[in-house]
Amino acid sequence: MGPGRLSWSLLRRCRRAAAALGAPRCRPLPARPLSASAPLRARRRPPGTGGRAPWNGAAGAGGDEEEEEDEDEDEAALEELLGPSPLSPGPGAQRVAVVHPAVKWGPQKSPLTTAELQIAEAVALVDTLQNWTVLDKIIIPTKNRNKKFVFGKGNFQVLTEKIKKLPHVTAVFLNVERISSLTKKELEGAWGVQVFDRYTVVLHIFRCNAQTKEAKLQVALAEIPLLRSNLKNEVSQRDQQRGGSRYIMGSGETFLETHNRVLKERELKIRNALEKLRRKRALLRTQRRKSEFPMVSVMGYTNCGKTTLIKALTGEAGIQPRDQLFATLDITAHAGYLPSHMAVIYVDTIGFLTDLPHNLVESFSATLEEVAYSDLIVHVRDITHPETILQKATVLSVLRNLNLPSRLLDSIVEVHNKVDLIEGYKPAEENALAVSALHGRGLEELKQEIEKKILTATGKKILTVNINLEGPQLSWLYKEATVQEVEVMPEDGTARVKVIIGSSAFGRYKNLFPNSKISMS
Repeated sequence: MGPGRLSWSLLRRCRRAAAALGAPRCRPLPARPLSASAPLRARRRPPGTGGRAPWNGAAGAGGDEEEEEDEDEDEAALEELLGPSPLSPGPGAQRVAVVHPAVKWGPQKSPLTTAELQIAEAVALVDTLQNWTVLDKIIIPTKNRNKKFVFGKGNFQVLTEKIKKLPHVTAVFLNVERISSLTKKELEGAWGVQVFDRYTVVLHIFRCNAQTKEAKLQVALAEIPLLRSNLKNEVSQRDQQRGGSRYIMGSGETFLETHNRVLKERELKIRNALEKLRRKRALLRTQRRKSEFPMVSVMGYTNCGKTTLIKALTGEAGIQPRDQLFATLDITAHAGYLPSHMAVIYVDTIGFLTDLPHNLVESFSATLEEVAYSDLIVHVRDITHPETILQKATVLSVLRNLNLPSRLLDSIVEVHNKVDLIEGYKPAEENALAVSALHGRGLEELKQEIEKKILTATGKKILTVNINLEGPQLSWLYKEATVQEVEVMPEDGTARVKVIIGSSAFGRYKNLFPNSKISMS
């Protein structure tokens, strides 16, 4: 037996733990329209049963029926929450004019980017969406993007003329974080087409890419602020109309009160559903901890190459990276080996974006909270991107806002990806590692750095254990630890085994084999 032998049972256990981290996929739900003005209907329950079937006295069978009814009720509730969004632009084609308000000076101007780079990212967002086409990209200067019409009077007139001259334009993407419902209404009135901001475009990308139950619920939660904003606009329009009653007949509630209540009920249902998924994930996390597999969260700006890097580190053929923004919305976990043959779990996470609204980040906190339970963070940067410094600042800002433990923030491994596109590249930052995930360059150095940080973070020990080959110690170590090498002494039937072992497994080993000789490597 030599150092090349790997424990397949260990790898299988690691892959099972990795699979447990991913949110379970839900069954396809029939489409059901839901609008902000349509009340959420509760399922009718038989009196006195609390919605459950009466216990029929049969041991086991009644419990199974009750559990099945609970599951049916949960599925029905999810069917309502995960139905088609009232905010979705729909599956049809959009011909879009991308407009960027360029702030020339003042606190709203970023020193790390240019108007040309900002509008290029906005165009990339539109290109991510199927059947959306960019007709034109327009940069218009402004002193303050928070004005009612965003631009000054003269520039607004110039912009309006340009938009109206575009052939068959159906929408304008205004490249600002968020516009008010009043501004949206005024701009749509002036231009005669739909107007989107970054919030609505990114949210639509999320909506299109969400695959799991958890991702879809988080998108639905992120829609609540927009639904509230639209509701206020609708109420304002109603108040301007003469002869209309402010009250819904027989209810004693105004239109605004009724629909605010509906939205609060919807938000509560979504948060409760997400909380159930959080509890399930916490249980799976506990099971993973018992297995003692280290977890490495791979993070970075959207489309920086995180998924490609994980595929290169794990060799997992099933991983299919996509060259598009926000291709990953759900946590996916993948098992791999470090140079010492220690098994680890790499976690692929949602990418970040500059000017991503706080509400949108907050809605995906259920996904991002998993990062706090990592043993290490690997921050991947697209070093070829002209805004790579701004992208780094964006990622670190989000990580700080997640209230992560200082041990994680202080031990981040920074990876400069795509260095094959820059001849002779050497990182300027101390401790950064130059990598080409696509061509495999720098991967061994990265694995060694990850291993060093993991050993420090987890408190795992590298030991040499003297064992009797006739006893069960060797098979136990292959099952519960990472065996690095085995040196057999045939003359006395013993072996020296070099292992990496966690503290709890080490304690169990000493209890099971108290006479075994152990030395630190």
